[in-house]
Amino acid sequence: MMNKPSTNPLLCDIESGMCEMPEPIVETTKNVVSAEKKPLKVIYYTDPICSSCWGIEPQLRKLKLEYGHALDIEYRMGGLLPDWSYNSGGISKPSDVAHHWDEVSAYYDMPIDGDVWLEDPLDSSYPPSIAFKAAQLQGAKKAIAFLRKIREMVFLQKKNITRPEYLRAAAEAAELDVDRFEQDFPGRARELFQEDLALARQLGVRGFPTMFFVDENGQMEKVYGTKPYAVYEQALLGQAPAVRKAPYATNWESLFAVYPTLTSREFAELAETARKDADPFLQQLADAGALEKEGSKNGVLWKRK
Repeated sequence: MMNKPSTNPLLCDIESGMCEMPEPIVETTKNVVSAEKKPLKVIYYTDPICSSCWGIEPQLRKLKLEYGHALDIEYRMGGLLPDWSYNSGGISKPSDVAHHWDEVSAYYDMPIDGDVWLEDPLDSSYPPSIAFKAAQLQGAKKAIAFLRKIREMVFLQKKNITRPEYLRAAAEAAELDVDRFEQDFPGRARELFQEDLALARQLGVRGFPTMFFVDENGQMEKVYGTKPYAVYEQALLGQAPAVRKAPYATNWESLFAVYPTLTSREFAELAETARKDADPFLQQLADAGALEKEGSKNGVLWKRK
């Protein structure tokens, strides 16, 4: 187990599940948002290269399946890595991140290949964050598909997602209007990203993932860091006790119909099956031609054909 971390945002505390910002942001108690259409809103502060955020994808996806009828999840970008102008927490250059990412991968049982920091390191997380805001201008569903794609690119495929060619490819995969996406990037998307950073300061966001469960009166319950599914569910029910979970189909066809790509751990979580049984089962499906298998140094991504 690694030592308790510093304040370097790329050196995440794998026990608390938090990638913290270099300097704390002053917290405010003012309610600045409230749920509107559904009983609950979740304000989710994340970052495209946040390894702990990748670690909660199984819990987040399950939360959407069971409680999506009762909550809206609003994705906000927090700006994990502005640049490499700081030196803190044992990480002063990209190559320092490589081993840490491999360690995080094993801890969360989610595929992450840290070699991107050796082969084609990112100099900032701002470009993919702004790109996500550009995707949001074309709809929440497409934006989430875009975010998933760039995370698969950086965590499994070792692609530097600050590069325009990768952002464009992800936009195409998410079925965005690519010309509009590239037009929005330098203008409106950049403004929206700055608005996210401003709200983060107002809400006292110190790191990622951070989720605010907001009821219809604007009262908030904060869940800070990567936590087991039950913690997110408890926060939700604490804010909206009358909400009931919806049943969902756990067979592989239904799960891949909702989520076209799943890691082994995601499948085990959503299918409610033993983790040890997930890989052999999914491999059988791949052998039968029902799924595609994308391997990486530290795990597998399974894709619906």
